[in-house]
Amino acid sequence: MINKFFVVGFLVIVFSVNMNNLCLAKQQGNDSAGGVQVQIQAEDQQQNQNQNQNDSQNFLGAKEQEQEQEREREQEQKSEQNGQENGLNGQNRRSAVANFVQKLQEVANRQSGIGQQVKIIAQEQNQSEETTLQAMEKVQTRSKVRTFFLGTDYKNLGTLRSEMVQTRNRLNQLEDLAENIQDENDKEEFQNQMQALEQEQQNIEDFIKSQESKFSLFGWLVKLFNK
Repeated sequence: MINKFFVVGFLVIVFSVNMNNLCLAKQQGNDSAGGVQVQIQAEDQQQNQNQNQNDSQNFLGAKEQEQEQEREREQEQKSEQNGQENGLNGQNRRSAVANFVQKLQEVANRQSGIGQQVKIIAQEQNQSEETTLQAMEKVQTRSKVRTFFLGTDYKNLGTLRSEMVQTRNRLNQLEDLAENIQDENDKEEFQNQMQALEQEQQNIEDFIKSQESKFSLFGWLVKLFNK
């Protein structure tokens, strides 16, 4: 009888121990699962933060690019406006030079002594103007990337300066010829056209200075080789 009680007690103890172990294992499993879940949530949160940060950076980058493009458009519009105000666009210059040539030829037709010389100077200036316009167009249409790294088109700016020197020589010749004009109206018209050409020269000089002042990384080196 005693043996039976002993066996029953032993089984109860074993059962209790197993139940405790089972509960402990279950608790550890729950804790482990909870830890994994917390880790997953932390990773998801970090991923969301990284995504939000990337989205913010992309947004700021796009915004900065948009602002930069807007500044470039404003600069181009400003340059174009300044060019039109200074008579630097092709249409205005061609019109001004055509008027210059026409007026000089009209005076030349009435001045037998100096008429032929005046016509030659007017024709030379007309030809020079085509070279000037082509050089200016190449400078204005130069790539912004090339301008940023290598500077402006110094070669064609050099062409413009060369044409300015030749124009200055023609103006000096016209000043000498003007002394031989007797008719006051013709002399006044002659001087008016020379003043208009002087103004065109100043416009070109301003254009050259504005182009040379543009920032570039290695423009000084390119300018050195183009001298």
